[in-house]
Amino acid sequence: MPKLNVAPTKSNYLTLSRQLQFARDGFDLLEQKRQILVFELMSRLGRARDVERRVAESLGPAFAALRQSTLDAGADALDRAALAVKMDHAVTSEDQNVIGMRIPKVTLRSQGAGPHFGVGGTTAHADAAVRLFAEALPLVAELAELENAVLRLARELRKTQRRCNALSRIFIPEYSETIGYITSSLEEREREAFVIMRMIKQRLAVQDGSEECVNE
Repeated sequence: MPKLNVAPTKSNYLTLSRQLQFARDGFDLLEQKRQILVFELMSRLGRARDVERRVAESLGPAFAALRQSTLDAGADALDRAALAVKMDHAVTSEDQNVIGMRIPKVTLRSQGAGPHFGVGGTTAHADAAVRLFAEALPLVAELAELENAVLRLARELRKTQRRCNALSRIFIPEYSETIGYITSSLEEREREAFVIMRMIKQRLAVQDGSEECVNE
């Protein structure tokens, strides 16, 4: 594992040790965030699949009724009749906070489905199509909310995973290797200094002994 190009000094050892501890603390927090993101993502992904199935089940009969009404009255007549239909639908979106992320929450206000076409020009299949599509709208809004949340959570999870990998595979190993190198270098210097001091004391002791012999 490569190490940082720094001088093996005590000050660098203290600085790198603080940075390494900070990185380890950050990695622990990111790992906790990653686990929460995985839980939130899988939870919404399961719900999205269920709602997607229910939307398909709801829209199937609606499209079937629309095709039948088109066959009954013709596409042009159905288009003209649809121009007179007035329905009040409103979609609102507000942000909800999920571990620091802003995920939209979709709310649908839909007008109740009832007869919208006159007795002439269309058949009962046209009213059935309107009713079935209106009934499917809440599910479509819920699916849109879940799919948007899944995309944002997946994007944030990839970003968090990259940061975790950078810390655990690059930053922390490099700093640990460098601190180990500095520690070994400092210990070697201490041993060398100890040996030198010991040699100096021995020489001083020999000199003191020689001077005493001369004086005698």
